[in-house]
Amino acid sequence: MTVQSKVPGAKGAAEIVPNIPYTDLRGWIEEAKKLGEVREVKGLTWQDEIGMAAEVVLHDEKAPCIIFEDVPGTIPGSRVLVNFFSGKRQNMTLGFPTELNKMELTEAFRTHYMATMKRIPPKVVTTGPILENVITGDAIDVTKFPAPKWHEEDGGRYIGTGSYDVTRDPDENWVNCGTYRVMIQDEKNVGFYISPGKHGRVHRDKYMAKNEPMPALIVVGGDPLTFLMACSETPYGISEYELVGGMRGKPVEVIEGKFTGLPFPADAEIVLEGFVHPNRMRREGPFGEWTGYYASDSRDEPMLEIKAIYHRNNPIILGCPPQRPPDELARYRAVTRSALLRENIQNAGIPGISGVWAHECGTARLLVVVALEQRYPGHATQAGHIASQCHVGAYCGRYVIVVDDDIDPSNLEEVMWAVVTRSDPEHSIDIIKRGWSTPLDPRIEPERKAAGDFTSSRAVIDACRPFHWRHEFPKVNMPSPELKRLSRERFGYLCD
Repeated sequence: MTVQSKVPGAKGAAEIVPNIPYTDLRGWIEEAKKLGEVREVKGLTWQDEIGMAAEVVLHDEKAPCIIFEDVPGTIPGSRVLVNFFSGKRQNMTLGFPTELNKMELTEAFRTHYMATMKRIPPKVVTTGPILENVITGDAIDVTKFPAPKWHEEDGGRYIGTGSYDVTRDPDENWVNCGTYRVMIQDEKNVGFYISPGKHGRVHRDKYMAKNEPMPALIVVGGDPLTFLMACSETPYGISEYELVGGMRGKPVEVIEGKFTGLPFPADAEIVLEGFVHPNRMRREGPFGEWTGYYASDSRDEPMLEIKAIYHRNNPIILGCPPQRPPDELARYRAVTRSALLRENIQNAGIPGISGVWAHECGTARLLVVVALEQRYPGHATQAGHIASQCHVGAYCGRYVIVVDDDIDPSNLEEVMWAVVTRSDPEHSIDIIKRGWSTPLDPRIEPERKAAGDFTSSRAVIDACRPFHWRHEFPKVNMPSPELKRLSRERFGYLCD
C-alpha cells in the first residue's frame, strides 16, 4: 500500500474543518469526558505512588487520562493530570476528527496550522480565574502543591513537566514559551534546566551576559494546546501565544504579572512568577529524561526566586513526565514534529515529499523517516541531509532514513524492509559529524560532556531504489491497491 493511500494529500487535509473545542485545561477535561477517556483516582501520594501509576499508563496509547485527587499533605482540592495525549483525545486536542489515524492527524495539523503559521497577538485583560488566589511574600510555599517525585532515582519533586516557561528577549522584546523541566528546591525557589541553543536558554544567556536578573514565569497548568506549541520547534522570534491565537482564530487572553509584566493565560491553573538571578545556583537533578536515561546527571543550575504564585481554586498540575520511549511524550512530539519537519524540508525547496514521521521509539528526535517520490539523481540524499540539519531536525538527531513513496514512513516494519532490501551499507549511508546535540544525549562520552562538547554525528540512510536504475529494480511482491481492496472486501471475514 502506498503512502498516498494512508496520508491525505493537501486537498484531502484541506477539506477537514478543524475545531478546537476548549480554551483551558478544565474545558479540555470536559471534552475528554465526553469521549469517555477520563479516570479519577483518589488518595495516592506524591512521594512515589503517583509516579508509579503514571509509569504504567504513559506507555499505553489506549490508556485513559488520569486525574489524581486528594493527594495527602497538599492544598485541598488540588490535582495532578497525566496522559492527556492518547486515545481519541489526541485528535480532539488538536481540533480534528477522532477517526483520523496518526499520519492523517499530522498532515491535517501541518496543512491547517503549520503551513500557514497564522498569528494573532494575545489580548491583555485584567481579570480571570487565575487571580482567584494570589500569594506573595512570606505566604509563598510551592511545596504545598501536589508535585510528584516522578521517577525513583529523581533528585527531587518536579512541578514542571507539562509546564512552560515564559521569557522575553531583552534585546528584541519578543516573548517565548518553552518547555523545560522544573524542580522544587524549597518553598520559594525552583530550579530549571534548559539545553544549550533553546530559545529560553538564549534569553537567559543574554541576561546573564548583562549580569541582570531575568524575569520569568512558569505556567504549571496551562491548556494542552499551548503546552504542545511550547514543546515544538517554532521559528525564532515568534511567540507561541500568537501561534495558538492563530490556530484558534481568536487571541489568547493574558494577564501581565505584577512583578515582571510578563503575560500568562487568564484561565491557567497555576503560575509561578519571579526572577532568575545571575550566580544564584543550586544543585538540580538528576531526572529521568526523554531519551530514556538519566543522561544529564545533576549539576548547579539557575533558580527562579518566586515573587508570586497565582492559582485557581482546586488547581490542576499538568504532568507529562518522560519515560523510556515510546511514551506519551513521544506520541505528541511525533505528531507535531513530523508536521513541522515536513514544512522545514519543503520550505527548503525539496519537492516530492509524500510523508514524514519522527518515530516514537526515537522519542520523535533520534529516528526520522522521510518518504518521497524521486525526481532526479541525488534527490534522496538532498532530502535526508536537509532533514538532519534543518531547525526541527537538527537538535539531538541520530538517524534519518529516506524511503520511496510506496513506504508508509510511520510503519517501522515497512521502513526497515526498505532499509534491508533497497540500501547498501557501503554506498547508501552518509555520516555527518559534529551535529547539534545536548547534555541529555546518553551517547556523548563523559570527557566530552565535561569539556562542553555537546555534539554528535548523524547517519543519513538512502533506502530508496537507486535512482539511475530504479525502473529495473525488482517489482514488489504485493497486490495492486485495487486488488488488495477487493480481497479485503471479499475475504476480510477470515481474520475476524
